[in-house]
Amino acid sequence: MKTRVTEIFGIKYPIVQGGLAYLAYAELAAAVSNAGGLGQITAATLGTPEKLREEIRKVRSLTDKPFGVNFAIARHDGKYQDLLEVAIEEKVPAISITGGNPQPVFERIKGENIRTLVLVSGVRQAQKAEELGADAVMAVGQEGGGHLGRDDIGTMVLIPRVVDSVSIPVLASGGIGDGRGLLAALTLGAEGIEMGTRFIATQECIHANEKYKQAILQAKETDTVIIKKTLGAPGRVLKSGYAQEIIEREHRGATYENLKEMISGSANCRFIYEGNEAEGFGWAGQVIGLIDTIPTVQELFDDMILTSEKGINRLGKIF
Repeated sequence: MKTRVTEIFGIKYPIVQGGLAYLAYAELAAAVSNAGGLGQITAATLGTPEKLREEIRKVRSLTDKPFGVNFAIARHDGKYQDLLEVAIEEKVPAISITGGNPQPVFERIKGENIRTLVLVSGVRQAQKAEELGADAVMAVGQEGGGHLGRDDIGTMVLIPRVVDSVSIPVLASGGIGDGRGLLAALTLGAEGIEMGTRFIATQECIHANEKYKQAILQAKETDTVIIKKTLGAPGRVLKSGYAQEIIEREHRGATYENLKEMISGSANCRFIYEGNEAEGFGWAGQVIGLIDTIPTVQELFDDMILTSEKGINRLGKIF
């Protein structure tokens, strides 16, 4: 496959693995890169510069292919600079930026040979990313898992809107988990895709508890809810009693201070690491309705490419 995304990032297939807080470690990133996509590790949840450096070097021990480091800058409370310095020192091929204002990151890496992706949820954000010098944007529709835009725009409408608004390549995100989604994204004008939830249900996502993976497999597309909407930071999670309690407290007027323990990274980890559904939550997109296997990443890629080729043949017959 050949798009501007494959050319810019030096990858075989225009498929990018999302940042996946607390789950995007070397094993998964390397597997995605080895399969032909762009794997990523996440800086935010590694915490210290030393751990990030160790993880970057571990990725390089597992693959000689390009990979990225995700900076969810809102999570760092402005304290991501030391982590960014490590990424620069280690000469990582690419970084992606999610949450917050990416301008300081672009100012710091100016002149460095680092490719950049910015996650956006609307036209204005995409245009701003292009102005700052982003190599590509990843536009996430409201079907996606994790943190979303505030405007409730679905992927089907968002992607062509963003494609029409910028000249840099666009990757589609949200509701994509197989070759049909890949083909649809390309048809809408995107030049690649980003997937998050689908990569959790893979064998190389070794940090995800089996209960989390099984919950994704067993759930339907209706089994997610949005938390933190009243706080201005909506995020899609698996439906559960714990998630419903968060929403109910929001409806009763709870503030961030009232909810910060319930919506914390620690609460997220209690479910995704320990399988403790009663005291934690797990991010997930509506694409869970399409996930019923836990393949290797290579098997997932093989199936996606085969499915998209079948889809092209089907379209050829129709037209």
